[in-house]
Amino acid sequence: MGETTVTTLEGQDRAAPRPVAEENAGKAFLRRLRTPRRPRFWFEILLIAVSYWTYSLIRNAVPEQKQEALSNADWLWRMEHHLGIAVEQSVNHAVNSVTWLIIGMNYYYATLHFVVTLGVLVWLYRSHPGRYAAARLALFATTAVALLGYYFFPLAPPRLMNGGDFVDTVVVHHTWGSMASGDLKHMSNQYAAMPSMHIGWSLWCGLTIFALASVPWVRVLGLLYPAATLLVIVSTANHFWLDAVGGMLCLAFGFTVAHLWYGALPHTLPRWVPGTRGAPLVPLEA
Repeated sequence: MGETTVTTLEGQDRAAPRPVAEENAGKAFLRRLRTPRRPRFWFEILLIAVSYWTYSLIRNAVPEQKQEALSNADWLWRMEHHLGIAVEQSVNHAVNSVTWLIIGMNYYYATLHFVVTLGVLVWLYRSHPGRYAAARLALFATTAVALLGYYFFPLAPPRLMNGGDFVDTVVVHHTWGSMASGDLKHMSNQYAAMPSMHIGWSLWCGLTIFALASVPWVRVLGLLYPAATLLVIVSTANHFWLDAVGGMLCLAFGFTVAHLWYGALPHTLPRWVPGTRGAPLVPLEA
């Protein structure tokens, strides 16, 4: 019996280090995943392309529940009247009366949320590689949670409301302006207006530029960009004010995810990744 006891105890002594080693290895692996590193160009291109394709596929696969979407739009419009912020119709008609301005806004709505967002990602990749992955995670998490809004709260944009008397500026001015209007409307879910990713993405761009740019006027432009986007989405009757609030909440979620994963907000992480090609010997300040 004594030998059995000793053998058992020795077996336990020999086996004990294994779980500890495995746990340490797991922590080390997790720490490596959370450590900012130089992004790989080919991987980032592939990741962004696949992610946007997946986002578009899921967004457009959500059932277009027309009656529910129209009902939700009526409810939201009444809510905005109750809050005293239901001025979208006045803004839409006022801006639509200035032809050159509304045509410019149509093209702004159709293009800049792609161009500027990709531009900021490229800038981060080249000039702030240590912050790139965290900022990208915030953007991706923002976009992912927006899909829940499209699924659980289908919403017709103002231009499609029953009796709303809004002007669909793309149709009226015959401009190539929106995947949700004109000849392209059959390629996009018409009732995925809440939340507004035009606001979610533009605010991500604006805050990132404001936090990291070193030139004062560029930082000011960063703040003006989401403000201009808000005016555009309302003027073109593609969104309500509260759709913009939904986009802001999604962005707050995205930054929270990035903070939980990296332990800090993207702009507070080191600008350069030590030991990688392109990093200066003496790290520059943002």
